[in-house]
Amino acid sequence: MSKLNKKDSKVTESTQNTDVVVSEEQSSPWYVFCSTGCGFCKKAEPIIEELNKEGYNILKLDVAEGDNQKLSEELKKEYNVQCGTPWFINAETGKGVCGFREKDVLQKWLDGEDIPTPPRPKGPIPKPPFHGASKKEENTWKKEYKKWTKENSHLPKIQTAEEILSRPRPKSQPPMPPQPNSTDAQFEEWGKTWDEWTKENSHLPNLQPASVIIENFKKRAQGQQPGQPGQVPNQIVPQDNAKINNIDARVQALEVKVDKLLNHFGVK
Repeated sequence: MSKLNKKDSKVTESTQNTDVVVSEEQSSPWYVFCSTGCGFCKKAEPIIEELNKEGYNILKLDVAEGDNQKLSEELKKEYNVQCGTPWFINAETGKGVCGFREKDVLQKWLDGEDIPTPPRPKGPIPKPPFHGASKKEENTWKKEYKKWTKENSHLPKIQTAEEILSRPRPKSQPPMPPQPNSTDAQFEEWGKTWDEWTKENSHLPNLQPASVIIENFKKRAQGQQPGQPGQVPNQIVPQDNAKINNIDARVQALEVKVDKLLNHFGVK
């Protein structure tokens, strides 16, 4: 697709209900591709707004729009990029930033600098034992984690084993979320399982009742914007800001759930 045709994509601004006018769209080579349910996209929004107020013109493209999804795929193919959302890209030069980055990094990108990819782990972080695990299980995990930290010493801000174990941890694996096209009876059955799990894990912060989560599932299935997702205990891979987001409703919901689950376990 030619550079001119790239400018035909629909643009969704977080502060507007209408598409950006054609003249504005054509004047800016800076895009950020976002997706519904992407936590890092939401985190990037105030930074994007601040940079735009300072005179830049980053166009926000929601990949839920078919044209925007097509544009994203074509730019990735043209510039040989693999990235989820948020993805910042200069459509004319191919210079981009994959994943959430702070304002100073994005400003360097806007000014034309090459932004190196953040360091990535060489393997998945060993899953910490559940809350209430035996000392033997904890010691086994500590040995695995020690080996992992040596192999990933290039990563910044790696937490100690003691820091991870001191954080709230679930007592068991949370129930898998239902399909978005589940029947009311299936949602109700899952809700009972979820509420039982939350009672068992009442020591964990900010857990929402099943009714709120189910409502969000149904809204996603109908293509609506869900409410703020409830927090579920979690673990993130350190510095892995290039999180892959799928616009499929169930995958988005599951991603939020898994992200939160991993955040309580992992490395900052």
